[in-house]
Amino acid sequence: MAEEESNSELEEFHTIVNRAGDSLPKPAGWRMLIAVPKAREQTEGGIFKPGQAIRDEELGTIIGLVIQVGPLAFKDSKKFGSNGPWAHRGDYIMMRSYTGTRFMVGDQEFRLINDESVEAIVDNPGGITKVL
Repeated sequence: MAEEESNSELEEFHTIVNRAGDSLPKPAGWRMLIAVPKAREQTEGGIFKPGQAIRDEELGTIIGLVIQVGPLAFKDSKKFGSNGPWAHRGDYIMMRSYTGTRFMVGDQEFRLINDESVEAIVDNPGGITKVL
């Protein structure tokens, strides 16, 4: 099961990067480029969500997929210690709602966030729901 999830996440990562192409900015300094996962169009019970509900869910998401890490991210040993980076390219992370600079490439939302905005690494992003 974990291998299936890992392969699925890797496919999603490559799909997002390939779709965006050369339009993706490179994060500067201590920033990270995060892709916002698409919200599900249906509830678990099979009810279709209205478009505004889907947009609101994506806007306030607490989950993101790390696409790129800036050259200075996690290098401040006073903040991060000597344990190395908290997150790597391809990791799903938990961050605060509305964090970062939001922008779109095609129909995919991205954010530039500060390295210190990473609050957790998430193994199963589909299993986490933001509490409203």
